Amino acid sequence: MQELLKILNLKVYFETDEGEVKAVDGIDLEINEGETLGLVGESGCGKTTTGLAIMKLLPKNSKINGKILFLNEDLLSKSEEEMNKIRGNKISMIFQNPNTSLNPLMNIGFQIAEVLIFHKNMSKKDAYKEATRLLEIVGMPEPEKTLRKYPHELSGGMKQRVVIAMALACKPKLVIADEPTTAVDVTIQAQILELMRELQKQFNISILLISHDFGVIAEMCDKVAVMYAGKIVEKGSIKQIFKNPKHPYTIGLLKALPKRNVDWLATIPGIVPSLINPPKGCRFSNRCEFVMDKCIENNPELLEIEEGHLVACHLINMK
Repeated sequence: MQELLKILNLKVYFETDEGEVKAVDGIDLEINEGETLGLVGESGCGKTTTGLAIMKLLPKNSKINGKILFLNEDLLSKSEEEMNKIRGNKISMIFQNPNTSLNPLMNIGFQIAEVLIFHKNMSKKDAYKEATRLLEIVGMPEPEKTLRKYPHELSGGMKQRVVIAMALACKPKLVIADEPTTAVDVTIQAQILELMRELQKQFNISILLISHDFGVIAEMCDKVAVMYAGKIVEKGSIKQIFKNPKHPYTIGLLKALPKRNVDWLATIPGIVPSLINPPKGCRFSNRCEFVMDKCIENNPELLEIEEGHLVACHLINMK
């Protein structure tokens, strides 16, 4: 498969009154054409910041370094004008909450058609016709009537379908889906995941799926990168991560998955450390049951333990 996106030593720091927040601190990721990569970890680990960095939608108090190669072109070298031609056209993003993604003052038809008019130079008539077709594709009931409605008139699941339709309007190469099922119930979640799989096959889209839910990751992804406190601690294929997890954090996340006939959930003690003053060594050291002196002093490198399976842990390095 051809490589679509390659992230090299990406660092995103934020200047705050309390100090510099090292939200993303030197990560590498790769996504091939037609592939789904899951980026998983607890809230505050830097997953959403990574997605926003790809789109160059970071706030003004951010500093970004490294390379984000999309079709062999570094997005970080692009001007705002150049990025406006890429966003929504070649790369789209589905944000966590459809309530904040849609403009409450504009009807659904205008919001979808606007993307097509701007990027595809469609006439208003053709854009609205295409908007109707897109709503049909995402399984929206009565799509023509939906075009005239406003976001507050739609359910959470319907709004998320609108957001997906907008993201697919220009047939992008890459869709960044940031917790796309967070705002909907379990039944709608299953429908949206099934819809995303079908649309991916239909349009050969690559997906970066950001989630804290390993169940969603298992259902959707080809590869997984586990992120903790701004670092990638383990990455590999779905089979490698689920059948042979090696990092204590990955193992802890998998143990925390709900299980049938078990009325309690395993937990990982402690909390994600401050990213203003992160631990000197391994950032998971203050929560790890296997911690050693070298874990506190030295940050482990991400090393390949088998083809395509990389782990950053001193326990692995000892073997």
